[in-house]
Amino acid sequence: MPEARRLTFEDEPLGDVPTPRGPLRLVRGFGSGLARRRSDPPGVVWGVGDRGPNLSIRTAVERWGLEPLAALQDREGAKLMPRPDVGPALGRFVVDGDAVRLTAVVPLHAAGRALSGLPLAGASHAQSEPACDLAGALLPTDAGGADTEGLAALSDGGFWVGDEYGPSLLRVASDGRVLFRWIPAGCEGGLADSPFPARPVLPAIAAKRRLNRGFEGLALSMDERQLHLAFQSPLAHPDVDAHRRGRHVRIWTLEAGTGEILAQRLYPLDPPESFRRDREAGPFDGSDIKVSELAALAGNRLLVLERGSATTKLYVVTLTPETALAPEHLDAATRPTLEERDGAAALDLPVLHKTLLLSTDDLPALSPDLEGMVLLSPRELLLVNDNDFGVEGVSTAFWRVTLDADLA
Repeated sequence: MPEARRLTFEDEPLGDVPTPRGPLRLVRGFGSGLARRRSDPPGVVWGVGDRGPNLSIRTAVERWGLEPLAALQDREGAKLMPRPDVGPALGRFVVDGDAVRLTAVVPLHAAGRALSGLPLAGASHAQSEPACDLAGALLPTDAGGADTEGLAALSDGGFWVGDEYGPSLLRVASDGRVLFRWIPAGCEGGLADSPFPARPVLPAIAAKRRLNRGFEGLALSMDERQLHLAFQSPLAHPDVDAHRRGRHVRIWTLEAGTGEILAQRLYPLDPPESFRRDREAGPFDGSDIKVSELAALAGNRLLVLERGSATTKLYVVTLTPETALAPEHLDAATRPTLEERDGAAALDLPVLHKTLLLSTDDLPALSPDLEGMVLLSPRELLLVNDNDFGVEGVSTAFWRVTLDADLA
Protein backbone atom coordinates (compact mmCIF):
# COMPACT_ATOMS: atom_id res chain seq x y z
CA MET A 1 0.00 0.00 0.00
CA PRO A 2 1.44 3.42 -0.94
CA GLU A 3 2.20 5.78 1.94
CA ALA A 4 1.36 9.49 1.92
CA ARG A 5 2.29 12.37 4.14
CA ARG A 6 1.36 16.02 3.96
CA LEU A 7 4.17 18.51 3.60
CA THR A 8 4.12 21.91 5.27
CA PHE A 9 3.42 24.87 3.02
CA GLU A 10 2.17 28.40 3.56
CA ASP A 11 0.00 30.13 0.96
CA GLU A 12 0.94 33.64 -0.11
CA PRO A 13 -1.87 36.11 0.75
CA LEU A 14 -3.28 38.24 -2.07
CA GLY A 15 -5.42 40.48 0.14
CA ASP A 16 -9.13 40.72 0.89
CA VAL A 17 -12.05 41.62 -1.35
CA PRO A 18 -14.91 43.33 0.55
CA THR A 19 -18.35 41.75 0.18
CA PRO A 20 -21.70 42.31 1.95
CA ARG A 21 -20.92 39.31 4.17
CA GLY A 22 -17.34 40.06 5.08
CA PRO A 23 -13.94 39.91 3.44
CA LEU A 24 -13.26 37.34 0.73
CA ARG A 25 -9.68 36.33 1.55
CA LEU A 26 -7.57 35.44 -1.50
CA VAL A 27 -4.27 33.57 -1.72
CA ARG A 28 -1.97 32.47 -4.52
CA GLY A 29 -2.97 29.28 -6.34
CA PHE A 30 -0.57 27.00 -8.22
CA GLY A 31 -2.22 23.59 -7.88
CA SER A 32 -3.65 23.20 -11.39
CA GLY A 33 -0.58 21.37 -12.69
CA LEU A 34 2.94 20.36 -11.69
CA ALA A 35 6.04 19.60 -13.74
CA ARG A 36 9.80 19.29 -13.50
CA ARG A 37 12.57 18.73 -16.01
CA ARG A 38 15.25 16.10 -15.49
CA SER A 39 17.90 18.83 -15.40
CA ASP A 40 16.22 20.66 -12.51
CA PRO A 41 18.05 20.46 -9.16
CA PRO A 42 16.67 17.85 -6.74
CA GLY A 43 13.42 19.01 -5.18
CA VAL A 44 12.70 21.79 -7.68
CA VAL A 45 9.14 21.64 -9.01
CA TRP A 46 7.11 24.03 -11.17
CA GLY A 47 3.40 24.71 -10.72
CA VAL A 48 0.77 26.58 -12.69
CA GLY A 49 -2.34 28.38 -11.45
CA ASP A 50 -5.48 28.82 -13.48
CA ARG A 51 -7.08 32.01 -14.83
CA GLY A 52 -7.03 33.78 -11.46
CA PRO A 53 -9.51 34.08 -8.57
CA ASN A 54 -12.99 33.10 -9.74
CA LEU A 55 -16.12 31.61 -8.26
CA SER A 56 -19.50 30.50 -9.43
CA ILE A 57 -22.32 33.01 -9.58
CA ARG A 58 -24.39 30.90 -7.21
CA THR A 59 -21.63 30.89 -4.59
CA ALA A 60 -21.13 34.65 -5.00
CA VAL A 61 -24.82 35.29 -4.36
CA GLU A 62 -25.59 32.70 -1.69
CA ARG A 63 -22.37 32.79 0.33
CA TRP A 64 -21.16 36.34 -0.17
CA GLY A 65 -24.46 38.20 -0.65
CA LEU A 66 -23.54 39.69 -4.03
CA GLU A 67 -27.16 40.10 -5.14
CA PRO A 68 -26.38 42.18 -8.28
CA LEU A 69 -24.98 38.99 -9.80
CA ALA A 70 -28.22 37.03 -9.45
CA ALA A 71 -29.32 37.90 -12.99
CA LEU A 72 -26.36 35.88 -14.31
CA GLN A 73 -27.17 32.64 -12.49
CA ASP A 74 -28.69 31.07 -15.60
CA ARG A 75 -25.75 32.04 -17.84
CA GLU A 76 -23.93 28.78 -18.55
CA GLY A 77 -20.33 28.84 -17.38
CA ALA A 78 -20.55 32.38 -15.95
CA LYS A 79 -17.96 33.24 -13.31
CA LEU A 80 -17.28 36.12 -10.96
CA MET A 81 -13.68 37.35 -11.25
CA PRO A 82 -13.21 39.56 -8.16
CA ARG A 83 -9.55 40.33 -8.98
CA PRO A 84 -9.12 40.32 -12.79
CA ASP A 85 -5.71 41.91 -12.26
CA VAL A 86 -4.45 38.55 -10.95
CA GLY A 87 -3.87 36.38 -13.99
CA PRO A 88 -2.05 33.20 -15.02
CA ALA A 89 1.37 32.57 -13.47
CA LEU A 90 3.94 29.87 -12.86
CA GLY A 91 5.43 29.12 -9.47
CA ARG A 92 8.85 27.66 -8.68
CA PHE A 93 8.88 25.43 -5.59
CA VAL A 94 11.53 23.59 -3.63
CA VAL A 95 10.62 20.37 -1.84
CA ASP A 96 12.95 20.08 1.14
CA GLY A 97 12.30 17.23 3.55
CA ASP A 98 8.79 17.65 4.91
CA ALA A 99 8.36 21.20 3.64
CA VAL A 100 7.62 22.96 0.35
CA ARG A 101 8.70 26.56 -0.28
CA LEU A 102 7.55 28.92 -3.03
CA THR A 103 10.77 30.53 -4.30
CA ALA A 104 9.54 32.49 -7.35
CA VAL A 105 6.35 33.69 -9.01
CA VAL A 106 6.59 34.02 -12.81
CA PRO A 107 3.56 35.81 -14.32
CA LEU A 108 2.82 34.91 -17.93
CA HIS A 109 3.20 37.98 -20.12
CA ALA A 110 3.45 39.23 -23.69
CA ALA A 111 3.90 42.60 -25.43
CA GLY A 112 4.89 44.28 -22.19
CA ARG A 113 1.88 43.30 -20.11
CA ALA A 114 0.80 40.43 -17.92
CA LEU A 115 -1.67 37.96 -19.38
CA SER A 116 -5.20 38.17 -18.05
CA GLY A 117 -7.47 35.29 -17.18
CA LEU A 118 -10.36 36.89 -19.04
CA PRO A 119 -12.20 34.60 -21.47
CA LEU A 120 -11.60 34.47 -25.18
CA ALA A 121 -14.31 35.54 -27.59
CA GLY A 122 -16.42 32.65 -28.87
CA ALA A 123 -16.27 31.35 -32.43
CA SER A 124 -18.90 29.81 -34.69
CA HIS A 125 -18.15 26.36 -33.23
CA ALA A 126 -16.76 27.31 -29.81
CA GLN A 127 -18.59 28.62 -26.77
CA SER A 128 -17.18 31.29 -24.49
CA GLU A 129 -17.42 31.50 -20.71
CA PRO A 130 -18.70 34.93 -19.59
CA ALA A 131 -17.00 36.66 -16.65
CA CYS A 132 -18.30 39.51 -14.50
CA ASP A 133 -17.07 41.91 -11.84
CA LEU A 134 -18.38 42.42 -8.30
CA ALA A 135 -21.14 44.71 -9.55
CA GLY A 136 -22.42 42.12 -12.02
CA ALA A 137 -21.10 43.93 -15.11
CA LEU A 138 -19.76 41.62 -17.81
CA LEU A 139 -16.01 41.88 -18.27
CA PRO A 140 -14.59 42.18 -21.78
CA THR A 141 -13.12 39.22 -23.60
CA ASP A 142 -9.38 39.23 -24.16
CA ALA A 143 -7.56 37.77 -27.18
CA GLY A 144 -4.59 37.17 -24.87
CA GLY A 145 -6.64 35.65 -22.04
CA ALA A 146 -6.01 32.12 -20.80
CA ASP A 147 -7.36 29.65 -18.28
CA THR A 148 -4.10 27.83 -17.68
CA GLU A 149 -4.37 24.31 -16.28
CA GLY A 150 -1.70 21.91 -17.61
CA LEU A 151 2.10 22.25 -17.49
CA ALA A 152 5.11 20.57 -19.07
CA ALA A 153 8.69 21.77 -18.48
CA LEU A 154 11.27 21.76 -21.32
CA SER A 155 15.01 21.19 -21.11
CA ASP A 156 15.64 24.64 -22.69
CA GLY A 157 14.06 26.25 -19.62
CA GLY A 158 10.72 26.95 -21.28
CA PHE A 159 7.28 25.42 -20.84
CA TRP A 160 4.17 24.18 -22.57
CA VAL A 161 1.00 25.37 -20.83
CA GLY A 162 -2.46 23.96 -21.50
CA ASP A 163 -5.44 26.33 -21.69
CA GLU A 164 -9.09 25.42 -21.19
CA TYR A 165 -10.60 28.39 -23.02
CA GLY A 166 -9.63 27.70 -26.65
CA PRO A 167 -8.69 25.10 -25.83
CA SER A 168 -5.11 25.97 -26.74
CA LEU A 169 -1.45 25.29 -26.03
CA LEU A 170 0.86 28.12 -25.03
CA ARG A 171 4.60 27.92 -25.67
CA VAL A 172 6.25 29.91 -22.89
CA ALA A 173 9.85 31.06 -22.42
CA SER A 174 11.73 30.57 -19.15
CA ASP A 175 10.87 34.13 -18.03
CA GLY A 176 7.12 33.63 -18.55
CA ARG A 177 6.91 35.36 -21.95
CA VAL A 178 4.35 33.69 -24.21
CA LEU A 179 5.97 32.98 -27.57
CA PHE A 180 2.94 31.67 -29.45
CA ARG A 181 -0.34 29.83 -29.04
CA TRP A 182 -1.68 26.79 -30.91
CA ILE A 183 -5.45 27.00 -31.34
CA PRO A 184 -8.12 24.90 -33.10
CA ALA A 185 -8.62 25.60 -36.78
CA GLY A 186 -11.51 28.01 -37.31
CA CYS A 187 -10.98 29.92 -34.06
CA GLU A 188 -8.75 32.63 -35.49
CA GLY A 189 -11.49 35.25 -35.79
CA GLY A 190 -11.61 36.27 -32.14
CA LEU A 191 -7.83 36.38 -31.78
CA ALA A 192 -6.90 39.06 -34.31
CA ASP A 193 -5.73 41.35 -31.47
CA SER A 194 -3.72 38.72 -29.64
CA PRO A 195 -0.48 40.06 -28.13
CA PHE A 196 1.33 36.93 -29.36
CA PRO A 197 0.91 34.75 -32.48
CA ALA A 198 -2.12 32.45 -32.49
CA ARG A 199 -1.58 29.62 -34.95
CA PRO A 200 -4.54 27.42 -36.01
CA VAL A 201 -2.63 24.14 -36.13
CA LEU A 202 -4.91 22.00 -33.92
CA PRO A 203 -7.90 20.09 -35.33
CA ALA A 204 -11.14 22.07 -35.31
CA ILE A 205 -12.80 19.34 -33.25
CA ALA A 206 -10.86 20.54 -30.17
CA ALA A 207 -13.19 23.55 -29.94
CA LYS A 208 -16.05 21.14 -29.17
CA ARG A 209 -14.79 20.88 -25.61
CA ARG A 210 -17.31 21.18 -22.80
CA LEU A 211 -17.35 24.59 -21.12
CA ASN A 212 -14.51 24.85 -18.59
CA ARG A 213 -13.22 21.41 -19.61
CA GLY A 214 -10.45 21.96 -22.17
CA PHE A 215 -6.80 20.84 -22.06
CA GLU A 216 -5.79 20.02 -18.51
CA GLY A 217 -3.26 17.18 -18.54
CA LEU A 218 0.08 17.68 -20.37
CA ALA A 219 3.21 15.53 -20.50
CA LEU A 220 6.34 15.54 -22.66
CA SER A 221 7.86 12.32 -23.93
CA MET A 222 11.31 11.52 -22.55
CA ASP A 223 12.99 12.87 -25.70
CA GLU A 224 10.66 15.93 -25.75
CA ARG A 225 9.70 15.24 -29.36
CA GLN A 226 6.11 14.39 -28.48
CA LEU A 227 3.58 16.22 -26.36
CA HIS A 228 0.77 14.19 -24.83
CA LEU A 229 -2.40 16.03 -23.82
CA ALA A 230 -5.72 15.00 -22.38
CA PHE A 231 -9.06 16.71 -22.61
CA GLN A 232 -10.57 17.03 -19.18
CA SER A 233 -13.89 15.45 -20.21
CA PRO A 234 -15.60 13.87 -23.20
CA LEU A 235 -16.27 16.43 -25.91
CA ALA A 236 -19.63 18.16 -26.29
CA HIS A 237 -19.84 16.78 -29.82
CA PRO A 238 -22.03 16.94 -31.84
CA ASP A 239 -24.13 18.78 -29.23
CA VAL A 240 -23.71 20.21 -25.76
CA ASP A 241 -25.29 17.14 -24.13
CA ALA A 242 -22.93 14.65 -25.78
CA HIS A 243 -20.38 14.86 -22.95
CA ARG A 244 -22.98 13.37 -20.59
CA ARG A 245 -23.23 10.29 -22.79
CA GLY A 246 -19.50 10.04 -23.35
CA ARG A 247 -17.53 7.61 -21.18
CA HIS A 248 -14.13 8.10 -22.83
CA VAL A 249 -11.71 11.02 -22.80
CA ARG A 250 -9.55 11.76 -25.84
CA ILE A 251 -5.78 11.71 -25.33
CA TRP A 252 -3.73 13.22 -28.16
CA THR A 253 -0.07 12.76 -28.97
CA LEU A 254 1.35 15.72 -30.89
CA GLU A 255 4.61 16.29 -32.72
CA ALA A 256 6.05 18.92 -30.39
CA GLY A 257 7.65 20.96 -33.14
CA THR A 258 4.67 21.32 -35.45
CA GLY A 259 1.51 20.43 -33.52
CA GLU A 260 0.69 17.61 -35.93
CA ILE A 261 -1.53 14.99 -34.29
CA LEU A 262 0.42 11.74 -34.35
CA ALA A 263 -2.21 9.65 -32.55
CA GLN A 264 -5.59 9.93 -30.86
CA ARG A 265 -6.52 7.43 -28.18
CA LEU A 266 -9.48 6.81 -25.90
CA TYR A 267 -9.09 6.71 -22.14
CA PRO A 268 -12.04 4.96 -20.42
CA LEU A 269 -13.41 6.73 -17.36
CA ASP A 270 -14.38 4.65 -14.35
CA PRO A 271 -18.07 4.24 -13.47
CA PRO A 272 -19.40 6.89 -11.06
CA GLU A 273 -20.28 4.32 -8.39
CA SER A 274 -16.57 3.46 -8.00
CA PHE A 275 -15.77 6.95 -6.60
CA ARG A 276 -16.70 6.09 -3.03
CA ARG A 277 -15.89 9.36 -1.24
CA ASP A 278 -17.71 11.38 -3.88
CA ARG A 279 -20.79 9.15 -3.75
CA GLU A 280 -20.87 9.46 0.04
CA ALA A 281 -20.70 13.27 -0.21
CA GLY A 282 -23.81 13.65 -2.37
CA PRO A 283 -25.15 13.35 -5.92
CA PHE A 284 -22.41 12.30 -8.35
CA ASP A 285 -22.59 11.13 -11.95
CA GLY A 286 -20.38 10.59 -14.98
CA SER A 287 -20.25 14.26 -15.92
CA ASP A 288 -18.44 14.95 -12.62
CA ILE A 289 -15.46 12.75 -13.56
CA LYS A 290 -12.47 14.28 -15.30
CA VAL A 291 -8.82 13.75 -16.24
CA SER A 292 -6.71 16.44 -14.60
CA GLU A 293 -3.05 15.48 -15.02
CA LEU A 294 -0.60 13.35 -17.00
CA ALA A 295 2.99 12.33 -16.33
CA ALA A 296 5.26 10.57 -18.83
CA LEU A 297 6.92 7.29 -17.84
CA ALA A 298 9.53 5.15 -19.57
CA GLY A 299 8.32 2.49 -21.97
CA ASN A 300 5.80 4.71 -23.76
CA ARG A 301 3.61 4.83 -20.67
CA LEU A 302 1.57 7.58 -19.08
CA LEU A 303 0.46 8.09 -15.51
CA VAL A 304 -3.09 9.47 -15.58
CA LEU A 305 -4.84 11.34 -12.76
CA GLU A 306 -8.58 10.67 -12.93
CA ARG A 307 -10.80 12.24 -10.33
CA GLY A 308 -14.15 13.32 -9.08
CA SER A 309 -13.78 15.83 -6.29
CA ALA A 310 -13.12 13.81 -3.13
CA THR A 311 -11.85 10.66 -4.85
CA THR A 312 -8.70 10.67 -7.01
CA LYS A 313 -7.30 7.66 -8.84
CA LEU A 314 -3.93 7.20 -10.53
CA TYR A 315 -3.71 4.81 -13.48
CA VAL A 316 -0.88 3.66 -15.74
CA VAL A 317 -1.58 3.24 -19.46
CA THR A 318 0.68 2.14 -22.31
CA LEU A 319 0.51 3.94 -25.65
CA THR A 320 0.76 1.19 -28.25
CA PRO A 321 0.17 1.58 -32.02
CA GLU A 322 -2.83 -0.75 -31.71
CA THR A 323 -4.66 1.69 -29.42
CA ALA A 324 -4.47 4.61 -31.88
CA LEU A 325 -7.75 5.50 -33.62
CA ALA A 326 -8.23 6.01 -37.34
CA PRO A 327 -7.60 9.63 -38.48
CA GLU A 328 -11.28 10.04 -39.44
CA HIS A 329 -12.13 10.46 -35.75
CA LEU A 330 -10.26 13.77 -35.70
CA ASP A 331 -12.68 15.13 -38.31
CA ALA A 332 -15.56 17.03 -36.73
CA ALA A 333 -17.77 15.96 -39.65
CA THR A 334 -17.45 12.22 -38.90
CA ARG A 335 -20.74 10.64 -37.79
CA PRO A 336 -21.50 9.09 -35.47
CA THR A 337 -19.07 10.95 -33.22
CA LEU A 338 -17.08 9.09 -30.61
CA GLU A 339 -19.33 10.59 -27.95
CA GLU A 340 -22.44 9.36 -29.78
CA ARG A 341 -20.95 5.89 -30.15
CA ASP A 342 -20.24 5.90 -26.42
CA GLY A 343 -23.98 5.74 -25.86
CA ALA A 344 -24.17 2.30 -27.45
CA ALA A 345 -24.01 -0.93 -25.50
CA ALA A 346 -20.40 -1.47 -26.61
CA LEU A 347 -17.82 0.84 -28.15
CA ASP A 348 -16.33 -1.08 -31.08
CA LEU A 349 -13.06 0.84 -31.03
CA PRO A 350 -9.72 0.26 -29.28
CA VAL A 351 -9.37 1.84 -25.84
CA LEU A 352 -6.43 2.16 -23.48
CA HIS A 353 -5.99 -0.51 -20.83
CA LYS A 354 -5.68 0.93 -17.32
CA THR A 355 -3.68 -0.41 -14.38
CA LEU A 356 -4.62 1.11 -11.03
CA LEU A 357 -1.70 2.53 -9.06
CA LEU A 358 -3.67 4.04 -6.17
CA SER A 359 -7.05 5.42 -5.15
CA THR A 360 -7.50 8.04 -2.45
CA ASP A 361 -10.51 6.05 -1.29
CA ASP A 362 -7.83 3.81 0.27
CA LEU A 363 -5.84 6.80 1.57
CA PRO A 364 -8.54 8.86 3.31
CA ALA A 365 -6.12 11.47 4.65
CA LEU A 366 -5.37 12.74 1.16
CA SER A 367 -7.05 16.02 0.22
CA PRO A 368 -9.94 16.36 -2.22
CA ASP A 369 -9.55 18.28 -5.48
CA LEU A 370 -6.09 16.91 -6.29
CA GLU A 371 -5.05 18.26 -9.70
CA GLY A 372 -1.25 18.54 -9.81
CA MET A 373 1.09 15.51 -10.02
CA VAL A 374 4.82 15.10 -10.66
CA LEU A 375 7.45 12.42 -10.08
CA LEU A 376 10.10 13.39 -7.54
CA SER A 377 11.90 10.07 -8.01
CA PRO A 378 11.05 6.67 -9.52
CA ARG A 379 9.23 5.75 -6.31
CA GLU A 380 7.94 9.13 -5.09
CA LEU A 381 5.15 11.35 -6.32
CA LEU A 382 4.20 14.87 -5.33
CA LEU A 383 0.46 15.61 -5.42
CA VAL A 384 -1.23 18.96 -4.80
CA ASN A 385 -4.80 20.19 -4.60
CA ASP A 386 -6.20 23.21 -6.40
CA ASN A 387 -6.95 25.75 -3.69
CA ASP A 388 -9.00 27.94 -6.10
CA PHE A 389 -7.11 30.99 -4.82
CA GLY A 390 -8.80 30.54 -1.45
CA VAL A 391 -12.27 31.60 -2.59
CA GLU A 392 -13.79 28.67 -0.66
CA GLY A 393 -11.37 28.95 2.26
CA VAL A 394 -9.24 26.00 1.09
CA SER A 395 -5.46 25.96 1.66
CA THR A 396 -2.90 24.39 -0.63
CA ALA A 397 -1.95 20.86 0.45
CA PHE A 398 1.15 19.15 -0.96
CA TRP A 399 1.43 15.39 -0.45
CA ARG A 400 4.50 13.19 -0.87
CA VAL A 401 3.39 9.70 -1.89
CA THR A 402 5.84 6.80 -1.59
CA LEU A 403 4.99 3.88 -3.85
CA ASP A 404 5.54 0.17 -3.33
CA ALA A 405 7.76 -0.12 -6.43
CA ASP A 406 9.57 2.06 -8.93
CA LEU A 407 7.49 3.65 -11.70
CA ALA A 408 10.12 4.93 -14.09
